[in-house]
Amino acid sequence: MEMTTTVAAPAPWRPRVNPWIVALTVTLATFMEVLDSSIANVALPHIAGGLGATQDEATWVLTAYLVANAVILPAGAYMTTFIGRKKFYMICVALFGISSALCGLAPTLPLLVFCRILQGIGGGGLAPSEQAILADTFEPSKRGQAFALYGLAVVCAPAIGPTLGGYITDNFNWRWIFFLNVPICILSLFLTSRIVEDPPYVKEQVKKTQSGGLRLDLIGFALLGLTFGSLEFVLDKGQEDDWFGSKIITFFVCMMVVAFVTMIWWELKELREGRRPILNLTLFGRRVFSISFGLMFVLGFCLYATTLLIPQFVQTLMGYTAELAGLVLSPAGFMMMCMMPVVGVLSGRVDPRKLIGYGFVMLTLSLVWMGNLSLQLSYGQLVFMRCFQASGLAFLFIPINMIAYIGVKQSENNDVSGLTNLARNIGASCGTAFVATMLTRRTAAHENFAIRNLVPGSPAFDRVVKERAAAYKPGNGAGVHNGPFGGASWGAIHHAQASIYNQLHAQAATLAYVDIIRYLTIFCACMLPLLFFIPKAPKNMSVGH
Repeated sequence: MEMTTTVAAPAPWRPRVNPWIVALTVTLATFMEVLDSSIANVALPHIAGGLGATQDEATWVLTAYLVANAVILPAGAYMTTFIGRKKFYMICVALFGISSALCGLAPTLPLLVFCRILQGIGGGGLAPSEQAILADTFEPSKRGQAFALYGLAVVCAPAIGPTLGGYITDNFNWRWIFFLNVPICILSLFLTSRIVEDPPYVKEQVKKTQSGGLRLDLIGFALLGLTFGSLEFVLDKGQEDDWFGSKIITFFVCMMVVAFVTMIWWELKELREGRRPILNLTLFGRRVFSISFGLMFVLGFCLYATTLLIPQFVQTLMGYTAELAGLVLSPAGFMMMCMMPVVGVLSGRVDPRKLIGYGFVMLTLSLVWMGNLSLQLSYGQLVFMRCFQASGLAFLFIPINMIAYIGVKQSENNDVSGLTNLARNIGASCGTAFVATMLTRRTAAHENFAIRNLVPGSPAFDRVVKERAAAYKPGNGAGVHNGPFGGASWGAIHHAQASIYNQLHAQAATLAYVDIIRYLTIFCACMLPLLFFIPKAPKNMSVGH
């Protein structure tokens, strides 16, 4: 009788150190990078004043960062095949730290914008690399908990950023917003060099690339930069320049469309010819990945839209300071910090479709409740409103990331993380542009409707003007009006009319915010049917295999 021997399958690779130490190490730099995308927002007036620039010119500090970030996000996976993931991650951390120091030292606005571009390039490679590192470091049953830690960085940082930025700007100097990154980068570089390591398949990819003489896809990279750089520029400057009423916006839209179509053609051509394309478009052939990409876009859209909407509402209409406006968001950030570990544990035991469904239902209900937004809301009501919304957001990030890796080869982990982070980034930019555009246009529409009744000769209008003018003390030498306003001075009448217009504008703006919230509600509710197109995840989801 012949003896048969069976060869045991090799054990899956695991890092030498505890996976949670690896997770904490890489989350440190990513938190810092995501924080930096929102922390500078409240400091723009101080930056403009300190560098002798206008408010509009200072917005390039934000735009430059977002454009560079969007270009590098999908290209990060491609770069790791040339130099390895650990080395690429460390280069990004070092570039981010050096450029942060240069931003803090910049003597002029053009130099600050240039340094922000470098900072965006460095920051763009951090989040996708971290997500891929976590996917390889943790076994499938523990990845939900690992993504919970990552989710803390990505979801909570935008909420904490405005508060921290407001505090630093009010009590120190805007330059410390950038100097703050330097010691964190140094610590991150030290820990990464000692703790993080590339798995065997990444080392094999680098060896094949170097021995096979794989060329850098410069044309693909240029098309990628033109597409997403133009898109970010259009989204950031569209409302300011009246969208297609501006020739420069129209030009960039045309360039974006042409570059995008050409990029798709070129990348598919590279794939057919057996070369490594800069974008792995084959992932979109998987239904689960395509749906997760769309859901992540919506998550970024709603998260950043509401993160911008609430502080802007309380500052412009309710008289809150920048720091107090940030404190409206911060409790929700701490709530998500508490919820994320819970969702991480549940994600290993509950069907991710149910978690996503619960998250979107809660998010939709919270937006329905936010539709009651008014100028009479207290600080506590605003905080509770945001916390209610955060309870839904916490149930979305982790399971959406988990389903994105279903059925994906381990060698494609970097591509998945790069594209899902791109979806969140573009969603955030679209959400910000949507709020800015709709706020301006819906406010104007409500004002035009309301002002029809505010015409001289209207009994109701004249009565209110008379009442407010009577309460106003006339200035010295003010002329007296003998018309329907009962001998009130011209100064009193103008003051009364101005106060009525200010009240009308505040009411119109409030209605515009309510309109935006209702549109977001419909948008989120429309995501629920997509869950029926996601197949049931296999037990103990094998992510990245």
